[in-house]
Parts: sequence; C-alpha cells; structure tokens
Amino acid sequence: MRVFTIHSGSQGVLETDSLPTELPAQGFVWIACARREFEVMQAPIQATLQRLCGTQLVDLHVSDLLNNQLPSHYDYTSQYDMLVFRRLAAGRTETDLAQPGEPLHQPAKRSGPPVLKRIDTSPVGFAVFDRVLLTVHPAGCAVREAYALKLLNATSSEARANGVKLPSSPADLMMRIVNQMVDGYLDLRRELTRQMDHWQSELLNPGTRFNNWNSVLDARLALHQLDEICEDQRAALQDWIDSIETWPDADTPAAQRERDLLKVRSRDVLEHIERVVHHVRRMEQSAETAVQMHFSAQSHRTNDIMRTLTALTAVFLPLNLITGFFGMNFEFLPAIHSATGFWWTFGLMLLLVVVVVSVFWRKRYLARTSR
Repeated sequence: MRVFTIHSGSQGVLETDSLPTELPAQGFVWIACARREFEVMQAPIQATLQRLCGTQLVDLHVSDLLNNQLPSHYDYTSQYDMLVFRRLAAGRTETDLAQPGEPLHQPAKRSGPPVLKRIDTSPVGFAVFDRVLLTVHPAGCAVREAYALKLLNATSSEARANGVKLPSSPADLMMRIVNQMVDGYLDLRRELTRQMDHWQSELLNPGTRFNNWNSVLDARLALHQLDEICEDQRAALQDWIDSIETWPDADTPAAQRERDLLKVRSRDVLEHIERVVHHVRRMEQSAETAVQMHFSAQSHRTNDIMRTLTALTAVFLPLNLITGFFGMNFEFLPAIHSATGFWWTFGLMLLLVVVVVSVFWRKRYLARTSR
C-alpha cells in the first residue's frame, strides 16, 4: 500500500506507509493499494474513510473493487463517485495469497504473436471523495508505480521550472491516471497495425503459401475483445462526464476554472478512447478484407489453372480421336498401306492443333492473367 498526501498550497507530496489520521490543511490524500491488500485491510481502510470523509464505501462497491473480472463502468452515491477502468495487464495472476500485494508470476498460456498476448486487461477501481482518492489496483500494477514516481518527481525544482503542476483534486488525479492507461492502448494500437500489415502482405503475396491461420483467428478474437473493452471504457467515461455536469456550481473563479479543466481533461481522455475504438474496428475490417481477398486470389488462380488444363484437353482431344481411329484392329483401313499415309495423317493432326490453339488464343482462353 502507498499513501500520498498532496499539499496544494506548498506544492508538496508526502508519501507514507500508514493510513492517514487527518486531512491536510490544503490538498487531498491518495490511498493506492493492491486488490488483495484492500481485501485484507478492508476494515482499517473503511475506518479511515469514515474518519476523513464521514462515510464509508457501500458493500456493493466493495464487492466491485474486489472483483477481478468486472468490466469498466461508473457508479455514484451522494458522498462519492466510483469508476472502474480496465487497464492493459502483463498476463499474470492476480496476487500471491500468502503475500498480499505481491504478484504471483505465472506465464499466460495464450497462442499467437506477442502483441496479441498483451491484450490482457485487469480492472482498476477509483473511489473519488471530496478530498480523498482510493484506488484499488491489480498486484504489481505498473500504472500505479509509474504515476507515483511521476507525482514525486513533480515536486522537484526542475519540474516546477517546466511548469509541471500537481493534481488539484482527487478527480483530477483520477483522470490523469486513466489518461496514462489509455496511452497504453494507443501504443498497443501501433503494434497491432504493424502486425496486421505484415499479415496482409503475406495473405496477398501470390508467391507464398500462408499457413498461419490460427494466429489470424486469434487476432480476430483479440480485436473483438479489445473492441468490447474499449466500448465499456467509453460508456463508463461518458457517464462520468455526464455526472460532472450535474455538480453544483463552484463558489470561486479558481474552483470554476479547475472544474472546467477537469471537464476538458475528461473529454480528451474520451476522445483518445474513441480513437482506439475507431482504429480497432478499422483493423477488424482490414483483417476480414485481407482474408476475403486472399481466398478470392486463390480461387482466381485455381480458375486459371483449370482453364489452362481444359484448353490443353480440348487441343489433344481430336488428336486422341485420330490416333484411336487408326489404332483399331481392322485389316483394311484407309491410308495405312500407303507410303505417304503417315505424313498426311501427321499434317492433319498438326493442322488441327494450330486451328484449335488459334481459336483459343483469339478468345483469350490461353492468355496469361496479369497480376
């Protein structure tokens, strides 16, 4: 568990290992814990929320935060808002039951290229109070560690010189963490694009024989899964944005400006998710089109082969008829006892070949199909 106290006035961040006993004079508290830690320390965390915020998490929301299979969604009460957002995971089991908060490393048994194995998600829960943010992460969450490091570095003199500002409220901090999660989906989108482009070039290359159909099927299933995940994310974030519109007006211009900045950041994250959804659907269509074009090309190639074989059969058919006629076991046949009979028959056969080939060539039965 990691606990941060963000002081708005002094622009400072204090990290502690224990639950806070009081709120700062100006600022808020961020309590970040793993899912197993939240399950083990549920009673102390609830008592801390009661002491700091005057309320606790309801039982249904506690169950949601402990559920590792919950899709992205948004819910609220009169005292706090709750957002569940699925992040990209590394394909590990939830936690080591003997050591709360420590991940149990176990390789994921999934087929396909490495980029498809990255489409594995775990939910991150956010409970947003007025001055407290409670986040519940998977074990060994890289997002929590990365943003905690960014938060601590934001207090340095160099960061202040560059205009880096600390989050102004728990809701602002939540949206920054969610934005970092969505950036992972944007990076995954680029890797998926390169993989799909490689498969398309292999499918449409007439000189190769494509046999990696299991990976293509896994890719289609993974893209469908990613589409559903992003749709849930978009719906949850849209509900969050709609709830912001119902908040009471701010008392001061500074507070109203923070509210407007929160709305802008929320809409920006929503726009990023919509970009991922649009790109995933386009890749699904591209994969389907590439497979259809591959089978169309194979069918066209088969038709060319059958047309060539049919033309050759038609050329040799009259020759087989002539040879079969003169191969009959009769004593008296025309031209078999003549010295020039063979040459007349051979010339007739050659003439038939030239005529048939000429007719087929004029009708483009023997023309080479351009690639």
